[in-house]
Amino acid sequence: MRTFRIFALLLFLFADRQVWAQAEPAPEPTIDAYIHHGWDSLSRSMSECQSLIDPKVTTPPLLYLPFGAPTPIELLRLRTRCKIEIAHLPHRIQHLGDVKESEVPRPGLLYLPNRYVVPGGRFNEMFGWDSYFIILGLLRDGRVDLARGMVENFFYEIENYGAVLNANRTYFLTRSQPPFLSSMIRAVYDAEIARDPSPANRARQQKWIAHAYPYAHRDHDFWLSSMHRAGQTGLARYLDIGEGPVPDIADHSSYYIDVIDWLVAHPDVHTNYLIPAPQNPSAVEWAVLAKTSCDPSHSAVCRLAWSHGNRLSRDFYKGDRAVRESGFDISFRFGPFSGSTHHYAAVCLNSLLYKYERDLAGFATMLHQTTQVAQWKQEAEARSRAINKYLWNADKGMFFDYDFTTGEQSTYVYATIFYPLWAGQATAEQAKAVDAHLDLLDKPGGLVCSTYASGLQWDLPFGWAPLNWLAVDGLRKTGYLNDARKVSEEFTHTIRTSFEKEGTIHEKYNVETGSSNVEIIAGYQNVVGFGWTNAVYVEMEHLLLSKEQEPGERRNDH
Repeated sequence: MRTFRIFALLLFLFADRQVWAQAEPAPEPTIDAYIHHGWDSLSRSMSECQSLIDPKVTTPPLLYLPFGAPTPIELLRLRTRCKIEIAHLPHRIQHLGDVKESEVPRPGLLYLPNRYVVPGGRFNEMFGWDSYFIILGLLRDGRVDLARGMVENFFYEIENYGAVLNANRTYFLTRSQPPFLSSMIRAVYDAEIARDPSPANRARQQKWIAHAYPYAHRDHDFWLSSMHRAGQTGLARYLDIGEGPVPDIADHSSYYIDVIDWLVAHPDVHTNYLIPAPQNPSAVEWAVLAKTSCDPSHSAVCRLAWSHGNRLSRDFYKGDRAVRESGFDISFRFGPFSGSTHHYAAVCLNSLLYKYERDLAGFATMLHQTTQVAQWKQEAEARSRAINKYLWNADKGMFFDYDFTTGEQSTYVYATIFYPLWAGQATAEQAKAVDAHLDLLDKPGGLVCSTYASGLQWDLPFGWAPLNWLAVDGLRKTGYLNDARKVSEEFTHTIRTSFEKEGTIHEKYNVETGSSNVEIIAGYQNVVGFGWTNAVYVEMEHLLLSKEQEPGERRNDH
C-alpha cells in the first residue's frame, strides 16, 4: 500500500508539473530560428493558393501560362480549390516587348515550375535581385535544392518571358532588375561542389554549367541591347520599355500626386518633370497629354496623377520606370525622385556587368570554349576602361554615376561606390581611396544609402541589406576586413535589437537610430519578412565568426 501511495504521489507531481509546463508561455524564437524557419514561411509554389495573392493590385487572382504551354494537372486542381482563373499569354515571347501591356489588361502571376522564396509583405513573388541575396541565405542554411530551383526558374523566365524579370507578374513584362544571374549560378555551383566534391558530382555540375551558360549569355546580351545603351560611353543604363505610371503601385497610387506636390513646393529645384494641365481634360486635351504625359485609357493611376494644376511629363515616367529596374526605388540619386534614371550610366549596373563578363569567362573556361573566354575577357576589359573614364573620380576618390545626356559626372555620394570593389573591377589604389571614405556613409546602425536626406527610402538615414552586404563583401575581397567586420557588427546589431523588440525582421532600417522606425515622404512604409535581410544577417554573422584575417595581420595563437 505504501508503495502504491508513493507511486500515486509521484504520478500526481508529474501530472502537476506537466500542467504548469503547459500553462507557461512558449519561449520566444531566437533570431537564428526565425530565419531558419522563415525560408519555409516565405517559400511559394504554383500548387498553393497563397502564391497567387498580390497585395499591390486590386484585381482578382489570375495565373498566366506561356503561350501554347500545356496546363499542369496541379494547376487544374488549384483552379478549383482557390477559385482562380488560368489563362495563357497571347503569343510567344522571345524579347521584352513582344507582348504589349495593352494585350494583357488584367494583371496576373506568371507561372514558374519550381518552388521559390519571396521577399515578404507586399512582395509575394520571386524578384530578380532579391533572389541573389536570398540564395546566399538558403545556401548558408543548406537549402541547396531550393536555391538551385530558383536559378532554374530564371532560366524559365528567359526562355518563356524574354528576360529575367523584375518579378513574375505580368506588369513586370517591361523590365528586368540588376543582373545577378551569373553570381547566382556561381554560388549554387560552388555549394554543390562543397556538398559533394567527388569527380562524379563535379562532372554533373559541369554539365549543369553547360545548361546554364546559354541562359546567362542571353541575359547578359539583354543588357547590351540598344535600349540599355548609355549613349556612346560603352556603358549601360537602366530602362523600362513601358509608358506612363507603373501598375504595381495601385496600393499606394497617391505616390505621383506626392511627387507633384513636392516639386510645386520646391520651385528652386529645376526639372522638366511638370506639365501644366487641367484636372479634367477634354478628349482633345487628353490626346495631347497621352503623348506628353501619360494615357488615361491605359492607366487609371494616370488619370488621378494631377495636383496644383500640373501633371508629370512623359520623360519623368520613363525615369520612374527605369529606377524600378535599378531596384533603388526611390531616392534623389538620379534627380528628384530619380526621375532621370534613364539618362545615367550607373556605377552599380556597370560593375555588375563587369563581374558578369568575368563570370562568363569562367564558365567558358570550364566548358573549354577558348575563343569565348578571350571574348568575355576583352568585353570586361573594355567595360573597365569605360568605368574608369566616365565613373571614377580620382580627385574625390570615389565612383559616381554619369549623365550621358549632359556629359557630366554626378556628385551624388551613394553606397554603390563599393560595387566595383565587390565586382573585382577596382584597382588596389581605387579600393584604398574608397575605403578611406567609408566614414561618409558609415552610421551607428550600419551603412546608409547616401549622404542626402531626401525623405525617400533609398537615401539617408536608411540602410538596406543588399547595399550593406555588397559593401562588406567588397571590403573583405579587397583586404579591408576590419572595416568589413565593423559594418557587419553595426548592421547585425540593428537587425538583432529590432528583432528582440518586435519579433520580426524588416526590409530596411534607420541606421542613424538603429531601428526599424522608417518615416518617408512618399511611397510605402516598412515591410516585414524579409528575405534579403534574413540572408545578409546570416552572411554577416558567418563573417564575424570566421577566422579570416586582414593581409599583414599577425595571428594570435595564445
